Amino acid sequence: MPHVKLHIPGPVEVSEKTFQAFCRPMIGHRSQAFKDLYAKVQPQLQQLLFTKQLVYLSTSSAWGVMEGAVRNLVSKKVLNCMCGAFSDKWFDVSKRCGKDAEALQVEWGSPVRAEQVDAKLATGRFDVLTFIHNETSTGVMSPLAEVATLKKKYPDVTFIVDAVSSMSAVPLKFDELGIDVLLAGMQKAFALPPGLAVFVCSPAALAKAATAGDRGYYFDFVEFQKNAAQNMTPSTPSIGHIQALSSKLDEFFAEGLENRFARHRRTNQMTRDWAVRHGFTLFPEPGFESLTLTCVNNGAKPGGRAVDVPKLQKLVKDQGFLIDGGYGKIKGKTFRVSNMGDETEATMDQLIGALDKAMAQV
Repeated sequence: MPHVKLHIPGPVEVSEKTFQAFCRPMIGHRSQAFKDLYAKVQPQLQQLLFTKQLVYLSTSSAWGVMEGAVRNLVSKKVLNCMCGAFSDKWFDVSKRCGKDAEALQVEWGSPVRAEQVDAKLATGRFDVLTFIHNETSTGVMSPLAEVATLKKKYPDVTFIVDAVSSMSAVPLKFDELGIDVLLAGMQKAFALPPGLAVFVCSPAALAKAATAGDRGYYFDFVEFQKNAAQNMTPSTPSIGHIQALSSKLDEFFAEGLENRFARHRRTNQMTRDWAVRHGFTLFPEPGFESLTLTCVNNGAKPGGRAVDVPKLQKLVKDQGFLIDGGYGKIKGKTFRVSNMGDETEATMDQLIGALDKAMAQV
């Protein structure tokens, strides 16, 4: 079957070089060879996340770590910041884990702002906050740095941040932000196959996790810390994923992190410019647009034009590219185009050419 190139919000396109690294010969997960592999990626991950803390590798989706964070860290009540389908889901997950949870709900398309969080935390009811940096369902990038400043005001509240679709595409300075948990899956901006997550915890989060009697085993943060200190994982990891991650991290630093961040800004601007040129508006509130995908307003909000999204998708797919038709309650009323991962101006030009041809027929 001919390959259809992925420009959906995830999984994204994976390069042949990455697949080759994924398929390197197998090694034992308790061997010195594996310790050497982890020891090699550990400082690279620390440099990527601007942290001195150990970075953990979890053979799971990011949702495994997100649920694990709730089980490890919520002892009183969790405030779930909700601005789209995936941040909304974290509220449901918290309740399914048996935790007392409350929603801070904002309108889809709007970001979560610090003053909204401040008003909730001022009640003193919460010991944990969950926050999604880049909400892929709406294409909104909430102001993480702004919200993170509240940690100084509420030092006893544990801040858990999902950076699934922003990590490695924008600077995320964990130690400087002062948050407690930062996590991501590898199938987004890292451009690896799905199945591996990375996360980092503050010393305060680890100390709190150690007091949780029902944190389980597979996602026990204390176990992750003990093992990472020895360049190991608590359970059998997906070694192929870590081999691929090693190769990808080498690419990051060969390009240079600042160059990588700038490339994502440029390629994202290309999709925004395409949308405006064709008479569309964007779904996110101005000033809070994602830098890794573009959520195009197709009638979900007043203004701009609207097209038959399934037809547009088919016309683009017939040319070898897959875009997303919107998610959840705004499916069809929006559509989404990803620029994250390995995409360059040249590859985005190819996609935009296909989109232009499709728009002439839609």
